[in-house]
Amino acid sequence: MSKSVDLAGRLVGCGHPAYIIAEIGINHNGSLETARRLIDVAVESGCDAVKFQKRDIQHCVPLEMKDTMRETPWGYCSYLEYRKRVEFSREEYEAIDRYCREKQIPWFASCWDLPSIDFLAHFEPPCIKIPSAALTDHRLLQAARDFGRPVILSTGMSTMEEIRAAVEWLGVDGLLLAHCTSTYPCPLEELNLRMINTLSREFACPVGYSGHETGLATTIVSVALGAAFVERHVTLDRAMWGSDQAASVEPGGLRRLVKDIRAVERALGDGVKRVYESEIVARNRLRLVSDPPR
Repeated sequence: MSKSVDLAGRLVGCGHPAYIIAEIGINHNGSLETARRLIDVAVESGCDAVKFQKRDIQHCVPLEMKDTMRETPWGYCSYLEYRKRVEFSREEYEAIDRYCREKQIPWFASCWDLPSIDFLAHFEPPCIKIPSAALTDHRLLQAARDFGRPVILSTGMSTMEEIRAAVEWLGVDGLLLAHCTSTYPCPLEELNLRMINTLSREFACPVGYSGHETGLATTIVSVALGAAFVERHVTLDRAMWGSDQAASVEPGGLRRLVKDIRAVERALGDGVKRVYESEIVARNRLRLVSDPPR
């Protein structure tokens, strides 16, 4: 059985309630006010943490894409300018850190490059996340391992061989694996939720689910299948501009998601057969008594 991992005082793993992460990502579209509103939604819904995405623009934007022009809410501008618009500064993350402390909800971020891991070292996140796109970046994995906090590794767009190599590089102490499919939004036929069981059988660490589908039912099912944590993108409005909005959950949906996950956890029980007190009256009235066999 895998060890539980401590995230800001919450144990994550077998036998503990699912750790629910509201993935704000870049759905704030560069607005600190929108980010605060999304944090409020996560708190009001009962989520355990919020997550952002951190990139160093100079490292993450390929040279051939920097001058590519595109339509954005800020007009027709280059891809580099767009990335700058949606990337929060040190001062803005300090404001986010203060706001999350005020609201008493932990925050962390997916780190897409080495400078971003160094950036997060200025704060006290419960963990860091390595996105699926960076699963084969062993320099980044080593930096994440050396960060000294738990690591969530997302496994989308990866083969089992690549996942095994990444886990070997990171080690399982303090590691959490997130099953996901890196399609936004993801068709139901490609969710492959049974991979939660496959990963749990092979790796001695908590396994969770990062969902990019539309709807809530499949994320709830992931908990019934044993997901130790779940992560869904959140938005104020799925019609907002941005590549992740369509695969995100709106405030009302997030509230229902958390409520239904907690209901499923109560219903799962412990697998030990017993006669409940609420059954006794019916048992005494309805159970047919026959002579024992001779």
